[in-house]
Amino acid sequence: MTPPVVRSARPGDAAAIADLETANLGRDAWSAGLVEQGVSGELETVQYFVVDVDGVPAGYAAASIVADIAELQRIAVTPTHRRTGLAAALLAAVTDAARARRADRLLLEVREDNHGALAFYADQGFVEIDRRRRYYRDGATAVVMRRGLGPACGGGLSSRR
Repeated sequence: MTPPVVRSARPGDAAAIADLETANLGRDAWSAGLVEQGVSGELETVQYFVVDVDGVPAGYAAASIVADIAELQRIAVTPTHRRTGLAAALLAAVTDAARARRADRLLLEVREDNHGALAFYADQGFVEIDRRRRYYRDGATAVVMRRGLGPACGGGLSSRR
């Protein structure tokens, strides 16, 4: 087995990412066409990353970076590769890209009933800053989380803006 590799997504990854999107997000999944637009660079603020295991995409992340704010829009890993550090590696790639483009904070939304994801993000230095009621198609609430990225932020404990 070769070590996992995180890289920028290429147009040829669109189908695999769309499959991961559907498998992980169900009714809230983005369409294959939207994924293809993002991966191909048609959405200029959006950047996709893929983590390969033995040459096959095992997870992906999508982020939008505009001015000083980055937003983690998607992150997913195949069930067989969860809890192996792949999500952390994808998040690190998003963080590096956001810092390179001078973003000073990273935002995300996560379902309030996704306790595993909430714990993962808390371990990664994110703090809850708000809630969006009825955010998901099934009426579930989204927890909005934030992590500072700037040098004065101390990892994730920066003041709110």
